[in-house]
Amino acid sequence: MELKELKVHAKNIRKNILKQVYNAQSGHPGGSLGATDILTVLYFDVMDITPENAKGIDRDRFVLSKGHVSPLLYAVLAEKGILPMEELMTFRLIDSKLQGHPNMNYVTGVDMSTGSLGQGFAVADGMALANKLDGNDHRIYCLIGDGETEEGEIWEAAMAAAHYKNDNLCAIVDVNGLQIDGNTADVIGPEPLDEKFASFGFHVIKVDGHNMEELKAAFDEAKTVKGKPTAIIARTVKGKGVSFMENNAGWHGKAPNKEQFEAAMAELEAK
Repeated sequence: MELKELKVHAKNIRKNILKQVYNAQSGHPGGSLGATDILTVLYFDVMDITPENAKGIDRDRFVLSKGHVSPLLYAVLAEKGILPMEELMTFRLIDSKLQGHPNMNYVTGVDMSTGSLGQGFAVADGMALANKLDGNDHRIYCLIGDGETEEGEIWEAAMAAAHYKNDNLCAIVDVNGLQIDGNTADVIGPEPLDEKFASFGFHVIKVDGHNMEELKAAFDEAKTVKGKPTAIIARTVKGKGVSFMENNAGWHGKAPNKEQFEAAMAELEAK
């Protein structure tokens, strides 16, 4: 897909993230906005998921290990035509399918129920191994937060992925340097993430997580790697696209008020 088209999709997705969180007055806008460009490239240029095959497993699959950024996943699925657009306005409401953490039993296109940090990557690892055993050539992609790498399960899964030579597994580490309690460096500093994943047996690629050309090239490179999994270390800006949310840990899990919502939507529209 052309870069211009990808940017239009990313803009629409960011607007729908804000609409969901504002309407519910609950949710996680910061990380959702920050990882938008990654998932836009993944869903519209890399993965072979369509409305027609979304209910099956004979396609590439995606696990949102940092499950709290569900507004992003729902907005992407709606933009892709897999989830009805009008359903986005039910986000986090009572009896809605679109809960704060994604549930694979209720939402077509959600490949794993996630929320407990660390578990999604372990499941993605299992999916990749199952595909190899089944002779299924499709790939598994998994988005991990940099704060999430403080979970020991991430590294247990990384060891297993390398041990089983899961070269059909691609982890994308969303490195924005912030988590709910502030700077990741001040909580439990995870760096250097590139060296850590390399030491666990991964092929490592470093990119600007907002540069779509770099992201496309990284995903293409990952497909050529044999005998080991890939980790794409993507540097991002939390709250990307809304100036007053950018690089602000306070927007990790806070909904905008009416004035803030209107200002954010106007800023995105202007871009």
